[in-house]
Amino acid sequence: MGEAQENAQANREELTRVLGSSCFARAERISKLLRFVVERHLEGRDSELKESLIGVEVYGRNPGYDPKADSTVRTEAVRLRARLDKYYSTDGRHDPVVIMLPKGGYVPEFHFAAPQGAEARQKAATWPWIGAALAAVTIAILVWFRFGAQNSPIQIAVLPLINLSQDAANEYFADGLTAEIIRNLSIIDGLAVRSQTSSFAFKGKPRNVREVGSQLEADYIVEGSVLRSGQQLRINAQLIRIRDDLPLWSASYDRGLSNVVAVQDEISRGIVNSLRLKLGRGQRRYDTNTEAYELYLRARALGAQVFMGDDEVIRLFELSVARDPSLAPAQAGLAVAYAWGSIGGRNQKEKLANLRPTAEKAIQLDPLLPEAHSALGVAYARNGQWDLAERSFRRAIEIDPNSSVAHGQFSRFFFWPLGRMDEAVLEARKAVRNDPLSSRAHIQLGDVLLSVGRYDEAALECGKPVASIEFTNDCLARARIGQGRTDEAIAMLARTDNWGYLAYAYGKAGRRDEVERLATEGPLAHPSNRGHFQYALLYAGLGNKDRTLKELDQWTGVGPARMGFTLNSPEFAFLRGDPRVKALRAMVGLPAQ
Repeated sequence: MGEAQENAQANREELTRVLGSSCFARAERISKLLRFVVERHLEGRDSELKESLIGVEVYGRNPGYDPKADSTVRTEAVRLRARLDKYYSTDGRHDPVVIMLPKGGYVPEFHFAAPQGAEARQKAATWPWIGAALAAVTIAILVWFRFGAQNSPIQIAVLPLINLSQDAANEYFADGLTAEIIRNLSIIDGLAVRSQTSSFAFKGKPRNVREVGSQLEADYIVEGSVLRSGQQLRINAQLIRIRDDLPLWSASYDRGLSNVVAVQDEISRGIVNSLRLKLGRGQRRYDTNTEAYELYLRARALGAQVFMGDDEVIRLFELSVARDPSLAPAQAGLAVAYAWGSIGGRNQKEKLANLRPTAEKAIQLDPLLPEAHSALGVAYARNGQWDLAERSFRRAIEIDPNSSVAHGQFSRFFFWPLGRMDEAVLEARKAVRNDPLSSRAHIQLGDVLLSVGRYDEAALECGKPVASIEFTNDCLARARIGQGRTDEAIAMLARTDNWGYLAYAYGKAGRRDEVERLATEGPLAHPSNRGHFQYALLYAGLGNKDRTLKELDQWTGVGPARMGFTLNSPEFAFLRGDPRVKALRAMVGLPAQ
């Protein structure tokens, strides 16, 4: 048997050894991927090891599916690499062959721990220092896997607690309590917790733990139930390890409603102890009255379902704060709601005026609330205090690196207005990575990609499913205009109430009669969208710089942050370089570009 055949046989034996190990015995999805890529490689069919083919052959995707929109193969490849690393640092540390799947590709590599064949043995005898060097490198890698990898954060997701109460009105309580557990776990060093938006995508759906873990890219899942009867609570929770469906910890709590905050602490501590982690920054405990806390939970639960700046969300937070001004999470939640409400909906100026004092109050009560620092960053940015804004955003991310909201607001309210678009894209991508099922995170990334002219990528992000079809159409239609598919964009925008974008599309298509009609009818049909911004879009579609700048000049009251990301939007790109834009930027407090 020749050396090549010997090597191939050794590689096949190693594949069998790996797949039969305890690390891979119950990891069906990544085992299928490993077997597929190794067998195709050994058959000399490396050209077939592409993401699109793997998705069809291994994971049952339909031919012609779009790998850019479906990350299953990439996700499973990441899990496979991590599992191989674990295997070769434990069960396989003495194996004669090491299988590797290099990043960025699907063609496996094989490395022999010892030389193969007579010729190799002769080389080893001739050059003993090569073996010593390889041994040193191997030891260094194993040491890193043994000790360094332990410092990597544990990926964990909290699924919505199931409401067992007969009264469906108590649904908000289970949802709000789930959100609180997520928030409490998010401040523990060593845990990377999936956000509420992503976790709640599985609310009310049949649950397969492995499927959920795969979609959320989590190693552990927390699930449970809440039964409320009058002023009594029964809460059940358990921690499950995804790779083998093994419950590592479970507990039941029978408590009076007044002790609900203490129950949350007990749940968090139980999970931390089971994972053998120290309490990093510590748990925070708030003593509050039951009514204030219930209002707070209702506000958080509603905010997860609708726009966070919705008037009803704000009203519930305000009622909670009125009942107990010392409840720091409620103050922080109200600040976040004011931040979003100040750029959409009614009474924007009033909400903006309330934003900063509310965020500062929350930080005064508890300086370790990331959402309060992020909201304060928005307040500073809206006032053109860029140094203070950056400091607040970075502090929010320092406290909770996994905060999708903080990364998203850092992108939208700081980097984007200042024209630092590469950094804006980076932060928006972090928001999506930390909250992969969040519609808002994908739309925000799509908006930033639009502004840098990456229309194909933007269309993919804007096309993600969202709760509001109007929100989807605005973003996706704008991408279609950039792609030169204006007729499609017009059909989408005709179903929304933002007539300014529709007028812009008509202008780009050369349909001046439709533009003139909208100039008259748009404000009447949509009285909430009749401002200077819509007219600026209308004239931008016609390419009329003078009238566009005149409308924007009348819109300066929105402040530097909103004016900044408006001027950096694709619809107004034709104004760049005009000296009047420089004067407009200076007028609102934006630095010169």
